[in-house]
Amino acid sequence: MAADHSTPDFTALADLASARLGGRAAAANDDFFAPRANLLKPQPPVFIPGKFTARGKWMDGWESRRRRTPGHDWCVVRLGLPGIVRGIDVDTSFFTGNYPSHCSIDALAANRAVTQELAAQEGAPWTLLLPRAPLTGNSHNYFPIPAAAQAAAQPWTHLRLNIFPDGGVARLRAYGDVVVDWSASRRAKALHDLASIASGGLVLGASDMHFGARDNMIMPGRAKNMGDGWETRRRRGPGHDWAIVRLGAAGVISRVEIDTNHFKGNYPDSASIEACFAPGATLEELRGASWVELLAQTILKAHHRHFFARELQKTGPASHVRLNIFPDGGVSRFRVHGILATP
Repeated sequence: MAADHSTPDFTALADLASARLGGRAAAANDDFFAPRANLLKPQPPVFIPGKFTARGKWMDGWESRRRRTPGHDWCVVRLGLPGIVRGIDVDTSFFTGNYPSHCSIDALAANRAVTQELAAQEGAPWTLLLPRAPLTGNSHNYFPIPAAAQAAAQPWTHLRLNIFPDGGVARLRAYGDVVVDWSASRRAKALHDLASIASGGLVLGASDMHFGARDNMIMPGRAKNMGDGWETRRRRGPGHDWAIVRLGAAGVISRVEIDTNHFKGNYPDSASIEACFAPGATLEELRGASWVELLAQTILKAHHRHFFARELQKTGPASHVRLNIFPDGGVSRFRVHGILATP
């Protein structure tokens, strides 16, 4: 299988391996030149000319030494969130004469720590997810998971990146669907942030994200800075900006939070929220969905956590919400708390 160097649709899904979500490079057979932890950094890799360490050129990635014996190198990644992997990006940015010629990906579902022995084990219990495929240096190498592997998909907890025979990889992205076991929560009727990426929430679309990615709104914790939120460009014409969130599970919404943390001269003047019940609908199908008002247009404050409960309208179960901001600006976090709808 050859890598795809155009940006595929699966990159809109959650990066299950990201350190931002708790992903960790748990083991590697060798990381002599650059540590394996770099693989899962959420930010893009960088190159610093002239920067060296005691072992050689500093590289923003994972890099093994030059192999002089048979075999290949590998790194085991514990996913931050268990899920079904739909596509992989093996990013070799800035690795030119030192990238691996090929790679493959194995997957594992485990409820315990992976020992060094298990990490190095060939075959079962590891499942081949991506057969050996050629790589290109200094580029994103996108690989959709083959249909046969997806047909038998299950929530994976670990991936093993195999590189042949050695070399450097800047970043590993594992895009897919977060899988949550809701059975206990459904019985307890517990309140959850259904929009959170940890709950399987996903921002399906946004009118604009010139300054900040839409997915930032549903990430764990509060924003670290203004760049860790969703921010649109300055609107010079009529209209307003919006973002549509697919909830991780349909639910009855009882509380909402709109956090403008760090947005001081560029927060939205006001916001409103709409909801609809259209499980499984695509972004295009949602254009014709029956949206109902959940929160009427409300004035916002700069650098402030806004909580709404009594102000919310009763809409019944919702599968999607649309956050409208007037006219433009930035929102650092968006939380939608609710109880799971009865199946």
